[in-house]
Amino acid sequence: MRKVALLIIFLIDSIIAQSLQSYIDKVKAGSKLELPEGVFKGNIVINKPLMIVGKGDKTIIEGDGNDTVIKIRSSNVILKNLKITNSGNEHERVDAGISVKDSDFCTIENCKIVDCLFGIDLQNVHHSKIIGNYITSKKFPLGIRGDGVRLWYSNDNLLKKNHLYKSRDFVVWYSHGNVIEENLGEYGRYSLHFMYAGKNIVRNNTYKHNSVGIFFMYSKDTIAENNTVMSSIGTTGIGIGLKDASNFKIKNNTILYCAKGFYLDRSPFDPTAKNYLIGNRILYNSIGAHFHSLSVNNVLKRNVFKGNMENVFDDSGQGRIHSVMNHWEENYWDDYEGLDKNGDGIGDTPYTLYYYADKMWLLNPNVRFFYGSPVISIMNFIAKLAPFSEPIKLVTDPKPLMYEEEIL
Repeated sequence: MRKVALLIIFLIDSIIAQSLQSYIDKVKAGSKLELPEGVFKGNIVINKPLMIVGKGDKTIIEGDGNDTVIKIRSSNVILKNLKITNSGNEHERVDAGISVKDSDFCTIENCKIVDCLFGIDLQNVHHSKIIGNYITSKKFPLGIRGDGVRLWYSNDNLLKKNHLYKSRDFVVWYSHGNVIEENLGEYGRYSLHFMYAGKNIVRNNTYKHNSVGIFFMYSKDTIAENNTVMSSIGTTGIGIGLKDASNFKIKNNTILYCAKGFYLDRSPFDPTAKNYLIGNRILYNSIGAHFHSLSVNNVLKRNVFKGNMENVFDDSGQGRIHSVMNHWEENYWDDYEGLDKNGDGIGDTPYTLYYYADKMWLLNPNVRFFYGSPVISIMNFIAKLAPFSEPIKLVTDPKPLMYEEEIL
């Protein structure tokens, strides 16, 4: 037993005594390298199948403040239980905590990435797993931080239970077939942003206090379900947005305390496709659903619109072109004033929402400060009682639900 103990101590001491890169270069492909507690010199390159496992926060791989701390340039690499810190500051070079390029079947799990411009950068990476990592950027202003997670031409990956805190974006570019679930994003810009991506699944994520929650641009064939987006405020404050996005299923999400709940801009882009927004809870936002540009052929069914300053808004002023040409059915509207005489849970008369030109607060952001004041309340009441101009019909829901509980 004494000889075995001495051998283990000798191996650990030998790892600490030499640079981590030289030790990685010496071990055989497929080896498992268990790092003890301590600080190891970073800016390493892994170009063979290898497993590196540490002791959590106490096993630190520290960069020299220039370039990326760990570069993976091989398939079948596993990193677990490591703290990675001190990358460079160059955006053009994408200085990151971990960079994975041209690789398959890699795993990054339970790592803590701090003081790194970008967190985890995946370029042409497939069938890999990014699980349970904590990622925060350098202490820069929001716009010049790096992205916490970045996918570029990377398909069929699992990104799960990661916590992004004060990074910039979680971006998915030209990447398909990924599952993004149970992640937490806080105090970033785009907590999740898709560009030219398709057939991804986004579910059970929570995004709080970001400029934008989930935004899909120039994308298609994606499912977003059971996500919670809250407190996306400011001029860009959007819960879930779709721009030029087709064949989406947006189901059972909760969006609350945002400047805009849903934001639809020329979606669906494909005139033969539809988007389905079903069973979502749009609660206590300034605007529940904001239509921008031409957005028709959307199906909005069994959603809850409650506590919003305005449930639906069309910023073109031509609401009959946009909102009325979408299909609304069996939604719950907290301002519905109809009855349910037969007790079937559906209102006896359709829910109809009109746009009155007198609603100045919708057109002038400076007036929004006074929303809810006696003056604005009186003006809205007068506009409904005796409008100065013919109102525009925004929404007709022929079967409004009487109780939001029917959707739960």
